[in-house]
Amino acid sequence: MIFTGAELTAFVGSFLWPLFRVSAIVMTAPVFGAKTVPARVKLIISLAITSVIVPMLPATMPEVEVFSLQGLYVTVNQILIGIAIGFTTQLVFSAIIMAGQIVAMQMGLGFSLMVDPQNGTQAPVMSQFYIIFVLLVYLSLNGHLVLVQIMIDGFTTLPIAITGLSTESIWGIVSWASYIFSGAIGIAIPAIASLLVVNLSFGIMTRAAPQLNIFAIGFPVTMMLGFALVLLTLSNVAPKSNELFLNVYQLIRGFH
Repeated sequence: MIFTGAELTAFVGSFLWPLFRVSAIVMTAPVFGAKTVPARVKLIISLAITSVIVPMLPATMPEVEVFSLQGLYVTVNQILIGIAIGFTTQLVFSAIIMAGQIVAMQMGLGFSLMVDPQNGTQAPVMSQFYIIFVLLVYLSLNGHLVLVQIMIDGFTTLPIAITGLSTESIWGIVSWASYIFSGAIGIAIPAIASLLVVNLSFGIMTRAAPQLNIFAIGFPVTMMLGFALVLLTLSNVAPKSNELFLNVYQLIRGFH
């Protein structure tokens, strides 16, 4: 068998360009892109996913040289598309972290920090609790497999080309970032309202009877009530986070 230079270049491009997009997604997406996952494992996962999906991709590829300026444009665009998909999915976990921070501040646990294994940064203990819970829900609902399916479909709706994401898609990502705040409030609002009533009650009692040191017992009482509220409202976290994941996946499917 004899391969021409053009055929060999097309063959290399048909594997390398999907690999760049898949690798960018794996490096930034939840679960796959966690700081605790070694770089070699991420590379192996990227190669395995790319090897499986390349035969399923559309046969149309940009007729450009891989090692050229236009080929560089294609490579950069694939990396940016992958980062956009992974980063947008990661925003959901940012909303969960913010919800945990709000609850922790209301409970008086804002000073208790732990290293977040997902992002490698410090976050309150309540954020860690919510992150682990939502991560288990995400895996149980096969959210990571849905992301892989969206990744495969993305090569049809957003094929490999010199052009990248449209301006509308970029602004869609920027506008969806506001869901970090609304999603966090939606998860934490029961604890916020309940603990606000408790703090107001302590304030009224302190004002009415200044000789009583209410705040001496207020801290442990608020913490215990906070834990009870977290337990009671935990059933609300799963549907809220699932709604956020559905919204972000719908946004990714609309990339063009």
